[in-house]
Amino acid sequence: MTLNIVFLDRDTLSPETVLRRPAFDHRWAEHDRTAPDQVAERIAEADIVITNKAPLRRETLECAQRLKMIGVAATGTDIIDIECCHERGIVVSNIRGYAVHTVPEHTFALILALRRSLMGYRDAVARGRWQDAGQFCFFDYPIRDLHGSRIGIVGSGAIGQAVAGIATAFGMTPMFAARKDATDVGPGHTPWDEVLETSDVITLHCPLTPATRDMIGVTEFRAMKRRPLVINTARGGLINEAALVTALTEGLIAGAAIDVLPTEPPAADHPFFALVDRPDFILTPHVGWASQEAIQAVADQLMDNIEAFVADSPRNVV
Repeated sequence: MTLNIVFLDRDTLSPETVLRRPAFDHRWAEHDRTAPDQVAERIAEADIVITNKAPLRRETLECAQRLKMIGVAATGTDIIDIECCHERGIVVSNIRGYAVHTVPEHTFALILALRRSLMGYRDAVARGRWQDAGQFCFFDYPIRDLHGSRIGIVGSGAIGQAVAGIATAFGMTPMFAARKDATDVGPGHTPWDEVLETSDVITLHCPLTPATRDMIGVTEFRAMKRRPLVINTARGGLINEAALVTALTEGLIAGAAIDVLPTEPPAADHPFFALVDRPDFILTPHVGWASQEAIQAVADQLMDNIEAFVADSPRNVV
């Protein structure tokens, strides 16, 4: 039997990524991107659908009577109506474990850039400040070592653990934050309030859920007594955006770096664009996951998941 495979948004994987075709009889249809109102038509005759960000809601899934499997080219599955899939017996498989190096490395690239004021010094040199200084160096922006500092890590999964390992190598003291409203602190974790009060860096590596949405707001920023750097490479929505603007402009934190937003790409009038010229703020376009090695791992695992499903051994089932 020839299976119809539809990839809704190939452009979400880099052009350099090699996407091998599955080793079974199939027809392949590939779209660079798919708008929400195009999904139903494109999946109508599909047996297998591949998506990264194109949404698969109940009303569109009901148009795909042949659909047997959804291969998610990512870890998150919030774009898919999982309940509807379970009702119809549609297998959903996602990607796991691919970002354990790329996201921690991006996290520390952001931490180092802020901690050593690389953005400020780069821009100052471009403006001719070095010549104006008249000596071998100048001291316009603060430079702080990581060694001896404390890093609060929100999320103790594989990525959080990898961040802790890098932090330890730098001579930092890692602390895994307990849940915000936890009454009992489990082994290996530090109370939430203590993490806020004593961290020099706070970095987020947890999922976005109703419990974690806006988990850091003005109240939390005001509790950060050591004016830490705040890093979010996890999910947009974990930090209240208006509160972050307030925290930076009022000097409640030493700097912030953000790689993820609730809506991507953001609108041209997003408040973070008022901050991008500041030396203590970095905004990157959701590329923490996007090393060439990691994207290739996504593509390879995606095909492995599809082939496993067709071989009646589905894996990474959500």
